[in-house]
Amino acid sequence: MNAVSVSRRSFLAASLASGAALTFEAKLAFAAASGAGEPAMLGVFVSIAPDNTVTILAKNPEIGQGVKTMLPMLIAEELDVAWSQVKIKQADENQDKYGPQFAGGSMTTPLNWLPARQAGAGARAMLVAAASQQWGVPAASLTTSEGSVKHAATGRSITYAALAPVAAKIAAPDLEKVPLKNPKDFKIVGKSRPGVDTPAIVKGEPLFGIDAHPAGMLYAAMVKCPVISGTLKSFDDAAVRKEKGVLAVVPITDGEIPAGKHNAVAIVGDSWWRVHKAREKLAVQWDTVGFDGYSTEGYTAQAKALLAAAPTADLFKAGNADAALAKAAKVVTADYAYPFLAHATLEPQNCTALWHKDGKLEFWAPTQDPGTARADIAKVLGIDPASMTIHMTRIGGGFGRRLMSDFMIQTACIAKAVPGRPVKLLYDRTDDMRNDYYRPGGWHRMTAGLDASGALVALKDHFITFGTDGKPMRAAEMRATEFPGPVLPDVHFGMSFLKTNVTTGWLRAPTSNAVSFVFQGFLDEVAEAAGTDLPELMRRTLGSPKQLPPEPDDTPFDTGRARGVIDAVCKFAGWTGKRSTTPGKGRGFGFYFSHRGYFAEVVDLTVADGQITIDKVWVAGDIGSQVINPMGAEHQMQGAVIDGIAQALVWQPIEQKAGAVTQENFGDFPLIRINQTPGDVAITWVVTDNPPTGLGEPTLPPVIPAIANAIKDATGKRLRSLPMSLA
Repeated sequence: MNAVSVSRRSFLAASLASGAALTFEAKLAFAAASGAGEPAMLGVFVSIAPDNTVTILAKNPEIGQGVKTMLPMLIAEELDVAWSQVKIKQADENQDKYGPQFAGGSMTTPLNWLPARQAGAGARAMLVAAASQQWGVPAASLTTSEGSVKHAATGRSITYAALAPVAAKIAAPDLEKVPLKNPKDFKIVGKSRPGVDTPAIVKGEPLFGIDAHPAGMLYAAMVKCPVISGTLKSFDDAAVRKEKGVLAVVPITDGEIPAGKHNAVAIVGDSWWRVHKAREKLAVQWDTVGFDGYSTEGYTAQAKALLAAAPTADLFKAGNADAALAKAAKVVTADYAYPFLAHATLEPQNCTALWHKDGKLEFWAPTQDPGTARADIAKVLGIDPASMTIHMTRIGGGFGRRLMSDFMIQTACIAKAVPGRPVKLLYDRTDDMRNDYYRPGGWHRMTAGLDASGALVALKDHFITFGTDGKPMRAAEMRATEFPGPVLPDVHFGMSFLKTNVTTGWLRAPTSNAVSFVFQGFLDEVAEAAGTDLPELMRRTLGSPKQLPPEPDDTPFDTGRARGVIDAVCKFAGWTGKRSTTPGKGRGFGFYFSHRGYFAEVVDLTVADGQITIDKVWVAGDIGSQVINPMGAEHQMQGAVIDGIAQALVWQPIEQKAGAVTQENFGDFPLIRINQTPGDVAITWVVTDNPPTGLGEPTLPPVIPAIANAIKDATGKRLRSLPMSLA
């Protein structure tokens, strides 16, 4: 653990910076109100107004995953205030002050479950100590409730607001020893709470990056090289500068090309529509040499050739898979594939920035990872990271796309060219579709061996993905510990790599969203060959409860927890393991462990006239001992299931010709419609004695193979590539 320098005012912030409790020789900073009507500050996250309302800062980006509500719930619970007293405000990016601030990997809950509670409990302890000192009674004789400290013996009560100035002079407690509530006493955590932004969203109030409108704001639209990784050779902006409202034409970079080069030109003016239309007048020449030969057709041909050969790299190897397969009673082989996918965020990429005349830079940005963006911008522009202020807006669809810094780097380049005026860069839909960080495609040749009893004894996967120098590109990885590899005696996971110019990135449930389809779809085939069903094959293969060794920086896979959700969803859905006898009706199962969550799902569907309709999805999930906000959790699970259905059946492959993406809009990359969603997503929880984990991603992966397996049940046809279609 790195050493942390802690000021009095940063005490609670530092306690939130780690997944474990920290103890500091420091004081919790209570700033007494300096005048009537001013709030008293408790550390950096909590302020208490004279009317005893409590404002809690939400430190992480909000992309619809509910953290703006959930994190303050944890603090409010241990602070012991009523939820009706609480107001929530989005914090700016300041990781020295607040600790890590990002939205990705379903990490917010595991990183903050204890530290956030300890922060609230620490503040409560100091308020109790202040009351003890003021009344001359033992702290143990005091209780708290709804923002007040009470002394039952004398009937006295005092508000937190009145105690704040006294508490400021009291030593901070040891957070490792501060008492936390027993979960049975929770009044806020575990109770459904609507999203704090929901009323404003319903009323259309400005919350999102696209809504930012600081005074004097200008607008920018860009012309970007259509060939990915191509750079600017030259441009003639004479005609553009004659257009009404155009104020500047600026060459810019997204940070993905060599330093000193540009790959886009931005047009700045007083109206977005004017600068958008002015792009038609820009004469530009691009350097695309070396990047214009990449195509979807070429990748497919190369992958086919590579699958016929041996892998060029080993990911995981145990025993001798080839020898075991040669002796197997049955061998099952199948090829699976999935395409590049775009994020297709409803709110297109945008950012607003102001280059102040003193050289400081201010952002209003819908970013999932503002800290990384700060570092990336500083590197590209050669400025001090501390010179930036980043206001985090609500994000209109992230799904991993806004973990990247490109749209903020581009806006910073533009703002530097027009100092003193804020400027908003707004992508149009084609800009967004053709300049994404795409979920990478992949190909797998799977081979399994069964012994005479039908037990799985050997497994091979030759995985074709995108990479260079023998390493996969960003988001093209596969875990070496992919189940069931670690529990089998003879396994070989091998890889071969294709080159591409495509910029790749993380899509919701990265890696898992594709690999789950491959492994659980293939294991369903293996189960059929073994004369059983997939849940039973999983039970046999999981064996007795145990923890499998994790990969570095990962968590162990608990076979007991896996079996727990498998059994729960089978009971919940009334799974019998028997083939459907109703024409066109099918039922499929899928399991997956990702992002610390264990999920098993059953899909009921109907196939009629070649059309696939999802009737119902049954979900069993184990995310540990506590569901913090049941309403928000259910919404996350339902949304993840719908996202998985979209990836399985609706989203079309991102196509590439001559180095450029061909899709332009939602007509080429349709989103799922309400009539394509299931009538019901039924949810049950498997509560275990484990620390709570996140929910943004782990519900998504199992639904994709469950759909494939249900289609096989309904039609007898096995679909092994995404998106699935019976046409």
